Amino acid sequence: MTQQPYPQQQPGPGSARPGQMTAVMRAVAPTGPKVLRIGLVQAGRVVEERIIKQRSHVTVGPSEKSMFVISATNVPPSFRLFELVGAEYYLNFLDGMTGRIALPTGISDLAVLRGQARRTPQGAYQIRLTEDSRGKVVIGDTTFLFQFVAPPPVQPKPQLPVSVTRGATSIDWTTTMIAAFSFLLHFLAIGAIYSDWLDPVVDEQVSVAGLVDTVKSLPPPPPVEQPTETADQGDQKADKGEKAKAAPKKAAKGTAGKAGHMNTAQAAALSHSLDKLEMATLGALSSQGPATAGVLQNSEVATSALDQAAASGAGVGAGTGDLKLGGAGGAIRPGQMGGGLGSIGSTGKSSGTGGTGKVKKVKGPRGNASVGGAAVAGGTVSNASRVVAGMRAGFRACYNRGLATNPDAQGSIHLTIRVGPGGEVQSVSASPSGNLPGSVVGCVRARASAAQFAPPQGGSAVVSVPVTFVHQ
Repeated sequence: MTQQPYPQQQPGPGSARPGQMTAVMRAVAPTGPKVLRIGLVQAGRVVEERIIKQRSHVTVGPSEKSMFVISATNVPPSFRLFELVGAEYYLNFLDGMTGRIALPTGISDLAVLRGQARRTPQGAYQIRLTEDSRGKVVIGDTTFLFQFVAPPPVQPKPQLPVSVTRGATSIDWTTTMIAAFSFLLHFLAIGAIYSDWLDPVVDEQVSVAGLVDTVKSLPPPPPVEQPTETADQGDQKADKGEKAKAAPKKAAKGTAGKAGHMNTAQAAALSHSLDKLEMATLGALSSQGPATAGVLQNSEVATSALDQAAASGAGVGAGTGDLKLGGAGGAIRPGQMGGGLGSIGSTGKSSGTGGTGKVKKVKGPRGNASVGGAAVAGGTVSNASRVVAGMRAGFRACYNRGLATNPDAQGSIHLTIRVGPGGEVQSVSASPSGNLPGSVVGCVRARASAAQFAPPQGGSAVVSVPVTFVHQ
């Protein structure tokens, strides 16, 4: 008896697409050649790590089109550090680059591999890499670490649930129709409530006719009473009018009489007395005390009064006259310590010499710091200009402290500020020129290190700031 083979199970209508578990297992399984994994190290920290999923050229340089943007002067704008030739990677390096690479033949330095490498038309050295190669390449102050790793698993394509993909065949039409008719009945009921179809019909002509008849039957309004003016009220109004006309005349006469009490001689004497009083007040100003300080320092009294008093040929008589000022007599001059008001605030000395006040010498700023425009490379920092402008006061303070030790110090400093991904200052390099002391350069570098920028676009950036110190 021969054993019949089991019949093959026919796939159902929904088994043409693989299941979710199968899709995940296929995605996890590594397929294809290994890919490059590159890490960017600056100042001893890994600032960026990237896996080149799609095998392509890896370019570095100061150009924004490069895959890795670095601030190196001896590198072209977009240099192919890892070049894909066919299905294999080649390492290209220049004379200024250093590093070590692990090849199938062993670990070798780039300086040793220059004799074995092939020269490209661009003048670079080219070494073939295998999938087991790894190492580091140093370009300036930037280090590239690389190795070949298995490609990351491909994420499965998101799929819609089966209930959605089956279409309209799974809709329960009975329940759908019942719900549709229920909504329709509810909307019709609400519309009937808020409509005027059920309101009673009103005959407009009959309503207007009834309103007109009602208006006709209303009684007429009462007559408006006019107030009558008696003879006594008329006489009182006439008396008030005459008194109002006579009041301005009396006021004018009173004013004229009062003004007539002072003649020209009295007005001149009063003006002369006021001038004497002003001169006596100015004469009370000694070389010391709050009054003189108010005139000479705080400008509380107008100095034009002192000028007019000095130009005047006549002073205030002390001891005679209408003011009856006591003292030794004679004219009182501003600043003199004579009798009368001139002795107010004095120290008791009878001498007419000037005071013994001291002149305070005020020193202004001795130096100035001008900050040029901030140049940003390797990224974009939104608030670079505002942060650099805020450093100007600190730079000027550093320069003024340096002038205390070296009054002839002047020059300029070119700052190179490296900004990290979070906007913090990673390092500051200063290039001084002129005869600036080392304390000024160190102070300026410390001020720049304490700055905080906005996070740069691109992960990092380099801000160049020229600072000029001039002697005033």
